[in-house]
Amino acid sequence: MPTTPAEADIRQITVLSGGMGGARFCQGLLHGIRTGSLPGVAAGATVTVVANTADDLWVHGLKVCPDLDTVMYTLGDGIDPGRGWGRREETWSVKTELAEYGVEPTWFGLGDRDIATHLVRTQMLEAGYPLSAVTEALCRRWLSPTHGDALRLLPMTDDRVETHVAIADPQSASGRRVVHFQEYWVRLRAEVPAEQLVFVGLDAAAPAPGVLDAIAGADLVLLPPSNPVVSVGTILGVPGLRQAVRATAAPVVGLSPIVGGTHVRGMAQQMLDSIGVEVSAGAVGRHYGARSGGGVLDGWLVDTVDADQVPTVEAAGLAARAVPLMMTDHDATAAMAAAAIDLVRE
Repeated sequence: MPTTPAEADIRQITVLSGGMGGARFCQGLLHGIRTGSLPGVAAGATVTVVANTADDLWVHGLKVCPDLDTVMYTLGDGIDPGRGWGRREETWSVKTELAEYGVEPTWFGLGDRDIATHLVRTQMLEAGYPLSAVTEALCRRWLSPTHGDALRLLPMTDDRVETHVAIADPQSASGRRVVHFQEYWVRLRAEVPAEQLVFVGLDAAAPAPGVLDAIAGADLVLLPPSNPVVSVGTILGVPGLRQAVRATAAPVVGLSPIVGGTHVRGMAQQMLDSIGVEVSAGAVGRHYGARSGGGVLDGWLVDTVDADQVPTVEAAGLAARAVPLMMTDHDATAAMAAAAIDLVRE
């Protein structure tokens, strides 16, 4: 395990994030920094969020980045708190009109206010700007006014990467068909078994500018309770990124998205089933693995209901502890971040 940071020596924190779970965790992390409730974290500490882009898709000619936008809207206080995605006070006139024309996909709706973000992103991409530069420009509206230079949002890659899911289809000659991850999640509601995951373009992708530096220069790297397969897993799947996490001098701590044998929200259970990993807090920690054994973690937090799994995680070479992992409010989430820091400091 790397050298533990001295008191107040944590000045740069890097988070590898999916959408809703990662965004809410980052809210609590930033709250903890502002209130001074995180042990060893300097008052002016900065946070870099590296977000998954393998959920991205093109809809009605617009480039949509669900996880990037969920993190951006959440940390910029523009998210719809009920849905956990999209804009607050949204209207749906364009979606309704498109449906009247019979234009597909009708199962994926873009809100009127949300469309503005996708229009700006698409125009900039078509003008030749990379996704990282586009994201920086969008964040000038959402993040800079509140967080200044203390918060950066980076896409995991500028390259096009898409997650597709193979599902059973008796009417197909092969007995199955492949759908985009968003169709599996939004239209099918992840209610059919995922037989195989296909990550299109992932093996040829390169880390976006600033990503490797954010990991190498961090004092602490956190894996929040995001989906370990199609969120954090795809980030780590970008060539060179897993190696960067393994090589960083910073402690690397993860928090389980599985509580009591199932996911809190989302589809981690279905995705773990698809790759043959047991749906349990301990199994996910072992799936990430200890850096001492070729994995990416130094420490792993499980919820108190899964305390009996701590010994199996420790036996796999990880520091482990059971703490409350339900993000009920900012204070509770900040306490999760504090527990992650405590784990590696001790």
